[in-house]
Amino acid sequence: MKQVLTQEGTMRNFKRSVPVALVLALALSGMILPAAAYEGAKTTPSTKQEKASQILITNANIFDGTNEKLATGMSVLVEGNKIAKSIPAPAGATVIDAKRRVLMPGLSDAHWHVMFNSVPIPTLMSADMSYLAVVGAKAAEETLMRGFTTVRDIGGNPFGIKRAIDEGMIPGPRIYPSGPMISQTSGHSDNRPPQEPEHAIYLEKIHLLTVADGVPDVMTAVRQNLRMGATQIKIAAGGGVSSNYDPLDVTEYTFEEMKAAVDVARTWNTYVAIHANTDDAIQMAIKAGVLSVEHGFLMSEDTLKLMAEKGVWFSMQPLLNDEDAIPFPPGSANQAKWIQVTDGTDKVVNLAKKYKVKTAFGTDVLFDPALGKKHGKLLAKIKRWYSPYEALKMATHDNAELFKLCGPRDPYPGALGVVAEGALADLILVNGNPLENIDLVADPDRNFALIMKDGKIYKNMVK
Repeated sequence: MKQVLTQEGTMRNFKRSVPVALVLALALSGMILPAAAYEGAKTTPSTKQEKASQILITNANIFDGTNEKLATGMSVLVEGNKIAKSIPAPAGATVIDAKRRVLMPGLSDAHWHVMFNSVPIPTLMSADMSYLAVVGAKAAEETLMRGFTTVRDIGGNPFGIKRAIDEGMIPGPRIYPSGPMISQTSGHSDNRPPQEPEHAIYLEKIHLLTVADGVPDVMTAVRQNLRMGATQIKIAAGGGVSSNYDPLDVTEYTFEEMKAAVDVARTWNTYVAIHANTDDAIQMAIKAGVLSVEHGFLMSEDTLKLMAEKGVWFSMQPLLNDEDAIPFPPGSANQAKWIQVTDGTDKVVNLAKKYKVKTAFGTDVLFDPALGKKHGKLLAKIKRWYSPYEALKMATHDNAELFKLCGPRDPYPGALGVVAEGALADLILVNGNPLENIDLVADPDRNFALIMKDGKIYKNMVK
């Protein structure tokens, strides 16, 4: 039975986060306790950023990121930045009564661009890096306040923003950065005018993208990204929609160049993700050893079978030529490529489901501040192909599985995307049941009563 809970009070946005304790016992593994186990604990609505050493969330219905059924009437204790087992609740713990709201893991986006999502293309091409960083920092806070506590930045220069977030200077999500996307001359990263012979374009100078040709230069580019702190590598393996000089059918990089990138990533115990849409580009890259295919909307059945066989991830985005289309100029070559790609979305997603290809959820919002604010709507949009449970599992547990392929490069040791003992304390309290109504995530201002990341409360409307 669908139950929508109403909530009174005003939103508190905490401009500076203080560590809070988060201990959580998982229902279906026997680690979450019924709320009755904590009867008698004093319940105190939070009206300011929490100062206590522990926070106990009582009377919650829990979606743990993996199981389709809610664990009802449970209590979760948060300690430090992790969900920890502590029975009974410590004396003096701050108690938040969830009042049967759904408690779930923070959402994540497997294909996000911290620096690109909020600025139009002309601004990106000409603005000073300091301006882009300020815009990106503001967008990062807005991302967190939409309930997206983790993103995989799949091309750009988010390193300064990530550092400021991780040091607690500014609010924002966890960021798994790829560093500048690497492409060949006349590839997806090469947006010079055709007559310009030099590689040293402005966006390269500020490390938003990289152009490299030949095995030695590709290896150097990958190592440079890893030196800057990349957790995984992004390579352009095929033609792009937003780039002007590479048709979609082009396969970018030779097998030797692609394998060189994969080999270097492996020496750092991480992996390569590729931008590509066509069979030739994707099959070549899989043969070279890549583990994540971004987009892939022109793939055939044979390529998806190969991905399933090799355990390669399909990082999908709900890209459709609808009211949320990326705003390319009408009649432009970019718009024509956009239509060609989005015409393949339904077919490819349905085939990925058919062959049980490992699938991650992302958005790839670019060059449009208004579209970025529809983050949750884009997640809800995948109800076109997936049940609410499948969508939420993908945007929590499954995405986290992909993120963790970076192994020892992982800047956030600990489990993500689950409500479980020992997991990192990224949690959302939802007014209503998103397993019954996925559209609830499309309006986080109204429907997310509490947002916590790393054991710190950034929003609390619970009263």
